[in-house]
Amino acid sequence: MASIKKRPDGKYRARYRDAAGKEHARHFGRKVDAQKWIDAQTAALVSGTHVDPRNARMTVGEWCTQWLEGYATRRASTVRQAKVHIGQIEKAFGPVRLGDVRPSQVKAWTAALKAEGLSDSYVYATYRRFAQIMGDAAHDGLIPRSPCSRRTSPGQGSQRPYVATTDQVWALHDAVDEDFRPAILLGAFAGLRTSEVSALRVEDVDFMRGVVSPEVQWPSEPLKSETSRTPVPIPQELALTLSSAVARHGGATVVADLAGRPLGPWALERAVRRARKRVEGMPEGFRFHDLRHYFASLLIGSGADVKVVQRRLRHASAMTTLNTYGHMWPDADESARAAVAKVLAARADSVTDRVAD
Repeated sequence: MASIKKRPDGKYRARYRDAAGKEHARHFGRKVDAQKWIDAQTAALVSGTHVDPRNARMTVGEWCTQWLEGYATRRASTVRQAKVHIGQIEKAFGPVRLGDVRPSQVKAWTAALKAEGLSDSYVYATYRRFAQIMGDAAHDGLIPRSPCSRRTSPGQGSQRPYVATTDQVWALHDAVDEDFRPAILLGAFAGLRTSEVSALRVEDVDFMRGVVSPEVQWPSEPLKSETSRTPVPIPQELALTLSSAVARHGGATVVADLAGRPLGPWALERAVRRARKRVEGMPEGFRFHDLRHYFASLLIGSGADVKVVQRRLRHASAMTTLNTYGHMWPDADESARAAVAKVLAARADSVTDRVAD
């Protein structure tokens, strides 16, 4: 129920009750303005997009703080990453009211981030965080709908990963200190991620059967998904090499220094940065994770199909595998052309035989 009443001071008091029975009121100098407000709120109630006016006054910065409190139950590294993204969001939208953020402003913001020289992947990740935060605001009824959509998305970019040659991988292996060589092998020939290599425990490797079963990531946290725990078969030669390394340092992890202390992700990255300078043709930006790309190329080059590569890389879906490595599979155009040509040739031969008869 809504009403407009003129007060003794000459102002008009407009009021209505929302679906929960809560009363909302505002004062206006003109009756026409009061009526417009009532009409807008009534239309929002009917369409299901009504937002409590008090909530609508909350700023993006205030909501980010509240949102982060609920997000704090995630793992520490995930929360740290969210805080980095929120820092960028608050710089642009911190004092802006939630309901005042427009899609055009979101598009202008991502364009400005790119203009600052930030990578496409970083800009996209920051935008996705903002879309998540604003989506939750809409879900909580703070705004009628999120200003983020497919139209405002900056896109993920289409940069292809660098794939080292086999000679470069072995040159890198030989250029790092002996303590780091098992890590290079696990990255290039088992496809393990940096944090998985650093945390790989001796108990996670079946040296007799040749199977690596990652269970934790650095420092000792569970892997993020069940798919990441998929066992990875390795050849006996690699299993023997890893076993020798463990016997050498006697530590609890497969990759460790001579004192048996685990070598963390930063130590691996520093080792790769130092060694890549001594490898001919290896780009300045090469990092440990790029060994995983080499592993993918090795599987694809051997004739493995997308499902096999997906399982070995432990991707959640084949789409992830195709989006990252689809360009590495042999060009199917020639095989498709050959298939059609074969049918046409058979038809031509059939017609020729009938004419000859």
